[in-house]
Amino acid sequence: MSSKERRTVPAEAVEIYTQFVHSDISRRAFLNGVKKLAVAGLSATAIVEALMPNYAMGQQVSREDERITTSYETLPSPDGNGFIRGYLVRPFSADSRSETPSQLPGIIVVHENRGLNPHTEDVARRFALANFMAFAPDVLTSVGGYPGDDYQGGQLFRQIDNDKKFEDIVASALWLKNREDCTGKIGVTGFCYGGSVSNQLAVRLGEDLAAAVPFYGGGADASDVPNIEAAILVQHGALDTRLVNAWPAYDEALTANNVTHEGHIYPGAVHGFFNDATPERYLEAAATEAWTRTIDWFNRYVRE
Repeated sequence: MSSKERRTVPAEAVEIYTQFVHSDISRRAFLNGVKKLAVAGLSATAIVEALMPNYAMGQQVSREDERITTSYETLPSPDGNGFIRGYLVRPFSADSRSETPSQLPGIIVVHENRGLNPHTEDVARRFALANFMAFAPDVLTSVGGYPGDDYQGGQLFRQIDNDKKFEDIVASALWLKNREDCTGKIGVTGFCYGGSVSNQLAVRLGEDLAAAVPFYGGGADASDVPNIEAAILVQHGALDTRLVNAWPAYDEALTANNVTHEGHIYPGAVHGFFNDATPERYLEAAATEAWTRTIDWFNRYVRE
């Protein structure tokens, strides 16, 4: 196990943090729970600091990387909150060789329930280095956007109507698909909330979505699965028992409806194992394998 994978806090603390980021418990309950887990040589403060995101540490692709071009774009979302802002990333090489931008397959990247934080933007940049164009919408746009703090972002997230948030994602996907610099083939990936949205978007868009890669997100309802045309790649951590236990039923529904799909359960991985900005959840080997599978999946079903 590498230094990035060596967890220094009790497993119970990681579980409490997961409950906290899902808004299942309050900030006070989170802090009180951590205090009860403090042990000699590891104070409650140290545990909290170890669990909180460190976005500088988790950055893999610099915002100033010369291999990419980035911009923030705002687009209409008439069925959602009126408009949605997001982070658009393309490989520099796609636009530097001629006056006409090269068409690329597009990937929607949907954040967790905290808003468009630096980790999600970094994931979008990673897709650009894999020769996709990526758009990461911020469903907090209507309340001012990601506030720079995950806890505050979670509070804002809860204030927005869920149906309107989803319509903002739908608007983002169709906007990306119909851009002149997109091939017209798009995929979606997302994490936690974004993972669930990835499955829901596959239901909603039907043949307009080529592939979806939900990370630790809830599956679509069995009654909605017949609407799915996209190729689905599901990724869960083995210790994320609620979602792992729900996977067989989703697998069965996808199989019964002849939906192209795979599911992978990563041993020793918790909810959020891909997020390298939260080192006590991050599992490098699992995250690396999951990313390789993600790029391979999108190359197979979105690029071709």
